[in-house]
Amino acid sequence: MSKVTREITLFAGLLGLMAIIWTTFGSAYTLRMSIEAMCYAMLALGLTIQWGYAGLFNVGVMGFVAVGAFTTVILCFPINADFWNSDNPAALGGVLLRLAVGVVIVFAVSRIDRIGASRKFRNWMMWIAIAVVYLTVSSALDPVARNIEETSYFVGGLGLPVWIGWIAGGLMAGVVAWLIGHICLGLRSDYLAIATVGIAEIIKTLLKNADWLTKGTLTVSPLPWPVPTPNDVGFIAARAGYLSITAAMVVVIYLLVERAYKAPWGRMMRSIRDNEIAAESMGKDVNRRRLEIFILGNIFIGIGGAALVTSVRIFDPSGFIPLYHTFLVWVMVILGGSGNNRGAIFGAVFVYILWTMSEPVAIVLFDYIEIWGRQWFDWDPPRDLDSRALSMRVFVIGLAIVLVLRYAPKGLIPEEVIRHGGDDGDGDKTPSPMM
Repeated sequence: MSKVTREITLFAGLLGLMAIIWTTFGSAYTLRMSIEAMCYAMLALGLTIQWGYAGLFNVGVMGFVAVGAFTTVILCFPINADFWNSDNPAALGGVLLRLAVGVVIVFAVSRIDRIGASRKFRNWMMWIAIAVVYLTVSSALDPVARNIEETSYFVGGLGLPVWIGWIAGGLMAGVVAWLIGHICLGLRSDYLAIATVGIAEIIKTLLKNADWLTKGTLTVSPLPWPVPTPNDVGFIAARAGYLSITAAMVVVIYLLVERAYKAPWGRMMRSIRDNEIAAESMGKDVNRRRLEIFILGNIFIGIGGAALVTSVRIFDPSGFIPLYHTFLVWVMVILGGSGNNRGAIFGAVFVYILWTMSEPVAIVLFDYIEIWGRQWFDWDPPRDLDSRALSMRVFVIGLAIVLVLRYAPKGLIPEEVIRHGGDDGDGDKTPSPMM
């Protein structure tokens, strides 16, 4: 089977599976699942260019999803009049001014080696400056935060359009990626994984405990939509409009990353992935290029996270779970085919269908097993049989990964390496020179 035929067959099967879900569970359920699948497709595209293009082992996807979602909430949630009509904005502005001055001081201290100071002395002074700034800002923020919680509950949002929040969420995720990348991208892949997962947990903890900023575990809702809500035009029409926007975003991101993959920049990134030492010997700035793709991938992840949280209309910091927002995205990329953008989209939709449908299908299957067991074998099933169906989704995803790694180790739609040169007689072309 040729590659084109295989892809057509896989996507046709995916459409057939969606049609079965549509006829079985109805349009409302299918639309909701499709919207979330499109959001996960954006996350998968962001991750596949990091891992598939440059070999960056980013296990902190959850953190960048949370950053994108939080930024959207701050910008797009309606204005809290109680907060803005009090003295809290001025007090909070003073805290932010102290933080800005502290950042300038830390930056200035980090450059004292250029006026003759030793690197060891610079590093010690940097840590001292960071500690002083942290203590100063914390001491000023604590009373302001308590006052906000007592009088205004939380700061609220700015009431801006949702599309501005989504773009800003991606950009903020990129800024965070820039800060993290300068610290972590020099690490080996295993240490990079440890660092990113740790930073993701730090981001989640900060958002969860900043009640004055995010309402903590009490959630922020309802979040505004970029299209009329179900209360305005009905559930089906609203979901269809939201799906059209997210699908268009997936198409735009796909076209961008596909063009980048085939461009000299994409070939350079793959050369760094395949042989870092050789690429560096040819004059490529490896760390800078890794930082570029780390930022770009996390921008897409931030946008996808913003769209995902907006779709459910609830922002809950404790709802960001590595199983859902990191592990599941990695499964999508690996199953679909890392380095292949169409594979990432296919993997995102297919894995999310497996993840979503495993529970109801398992419940129906367990019901039949219970009936047949009682009739044929006089079997007394456990009372928690239905609750055990909830864990079937993890089993199904694990089984899918095992089968794919066994029979298609490069994914269902593996990376299609662009080769330049003459044919070697077997239909394959000679490898291209390293860019």
